[in-house]
Amino acid sequence: MSAALPFLPFSKPTIDEATIAAVGEVLRSGWITSGPKVQAFEAKLSEYFGGRPVRTFNSGTCTMEIALRIAGIGPGDEVITTPISWVATANVIIEVGATPVFADIDPVTRNIDLDKLEAAITPRTKAIIPVYLSGLPVDMDRLYAIANKHQLRVVEDAAQAFGSEWKGKRIGAFGDFVSFSFQANKNITTGEGGCLVLNNEEEARLAEKYRLQGVTRSGVDGIDVDVLGGKYNMSDIMAAIGLGQFANIDAITAHRRALARHYFSCFGPDFEAQSGAQLPLQAFDTSNYHLFQIVLPDQGPDTRANFMRKMAEYNIGTGYHYAPIHLFTMYRARGFKEGMFPVSEKVGRLTVTLPMFYAMTTADVERAVAAVKAILIK
Repeated sequence: MSAALPFLPFSKPTIDEATIAAVGEVLRSGWITSGPKVQAFEAKLSEYFGGRPVRTFNSGTCTMEIALRIAGIGPGDEVITTPISWVATANVIIEVGATPVFADIDPVTRNIDLDKLEAAITPRTKAIIPVYLSGLPVDMDRLYAIANKHQLRVVEDAAQAFGSEWKGKRIGAFGDFVSFSFQANKNITTGEGGCLVLNNEEEARLAEKYRLQGVTRSGVDGIDVDVLGGKYNMSDIMAAIGLGQFANIDAITAHRRALARHYFSCFGPDFEAQSGAQLPLQAFDTSNYHLFQIVLPDQGPDTRANFMRKMAEYNIGTGYHYAPIHLFTMYRARGFKEGMFPVSEKVGRLTVTLPMFYAMTTADVERAVAAVKAILIK
């Protein structure tokens, strides 16, 4: 066992001293809520996404809800998504009064199966929310071909995909609505937070209303409210962190891809056959490798818990992303049950997240792989 070695978490943010100093400057400035830092961060993000309008928010959850509201999605409408995601992806559909519809996942990519997605479309379907699990995009050409054919809006849950690409184009630089998260374990963070990439300035103005109580200001003292908004704005404190993180995005993405390459090299070509586990897809030109996940060999109901406990004995942290949404109590009450999405249910029960973060070294990868092999290969 490697208990003498320091604990290796599955994720850890890296905040440099320049960013810490920038936050101190914001605190001393007296302007700590939405202000010049938010505007600067949004400008940087817009430039990164090819000049598209970008608005920042206090989470990557409200971004999806606001996108649905801008698209006019509400009661009587259906929105198709995947069962394997953080529950927020489906919750936002219910929040706007629409009906969540699930399509099972592809066993190789673990993203939504686009054939099953298209088969789930009905006359009530108005939007789709694909999720880019671990930072791996779906087939974007096929996704938008389906959306255009059926005249559907797309809200891309790209929470994990900042820095990911499709055919040389950044995720977020094209498409419909694109939602990113800056939560603590994301590739770049603002502590909590997110942003929404929009299609035009009209949508951007509406997004601004929805993020701050529906308020529109004019002149010196003019104020009006014409839509029901919430309190979703990002603070300048968060934006200062985001600006510091964003400055390193290319290095962060390159390092994660290098760590992923080393994971595959250390596991070797025979690991899956020897262990019965499944490695993720090798997609170095598209994925930002936000997470590195394996699917364990099925050894009964406690497979993952036993594995995670054994990894902890090696002083290595692991994570669990994600439980099948349709099997949560709230979704069972809506008629979902076991057996409806068998691939999602298997992956949801057996997937485990191995360490992957910017400060990791190749030696950390080697240590994690050695522990996995010691546990799984007898």
